[in-house]
Amino acid sequence: MPKFKIIPVIDILNHTAVLAKKGERNKYKPLRSYLFQSSNPIEIIEAIKKNFNFNEFYIADLDSIIKKTPNFQILNEILGISDIDIILDPGIINLEDILQYSKFKIKSLIIGLETVKSIKTIGQGLQILNQNRIIVSIDMYKGLILSNIKNLKNQNPFNIIGKIESMGVRKIILLDLYRVGQKIGGIPPLYLNILHNFKGDVYVGGGIRNYNDILEYKEHNFSGVLIATALYDGTLNSEKLKKFH
Repeated sequence: MPKFKIIPVIDILNHTAVLAKKGERNKYKPLRSYLFQSSNPIEIIEAIKKNFNFNEFYIADLDSIIKKTPNFQILNEILGISDIDIILDPGIINLEDILQYSKFKIKSLIIGLETVKSIKTIGQGLQILNQNRIIVSIDMYKGLILSNIKNLKNQNPFNIIGKIESMGVRKIILLDLYRVGQKIGGIPPLYLNILHNFKGDVYVGGGIRNYNDILEYKEHNFSGVLIATALYDGTLNSEKLKKFH
């Protein structure tokens, strides 16, 4: 069992860090927090690293995901920050995208069900990068799959878990956009069902309300949580979070 991880999230839209809520991307606003005085992703990562000692960050390039205009310059600047690892979701669509991002020195590349055009692309990603560098994001909205793949769209995510595991996937993120930014709290029964049936690492993004939520995920043997709103609004105490490093 790998060490439980708390991974801060940086969502980038219009070249700026934004605060995500409910997946309503047209309403996302520049990120504001008592922790930093800027919406510049580089400055935010440096501030979070300094205050919490985090060394791993989840980056969602929404410009790439939504508009197909990747923030390569910002990504290179982020990768220039010392002593951090990056998990990147750039909205992978096909093999060409995987080949492009395989050239960057990121720790893990996310292949999201929301953007990928074919399940075969996941298998291709596993061939190009090893199992530890590919994470499949089970993108959902209110518990149903978000996807460009017709036979996956609006399906129960549980139905796809066995298939991608048989392909060699060893890491997944359960990401329900409706829960993002809402601090709903608790663990959905669907997540527990997936956890008990998937033999790899299961991370969760969206809905973290407070420190007790994090402890609950850890006690249920999830591999980690992605955090944003509860981190930036001051709900989570830095000294408590440092215990997980």
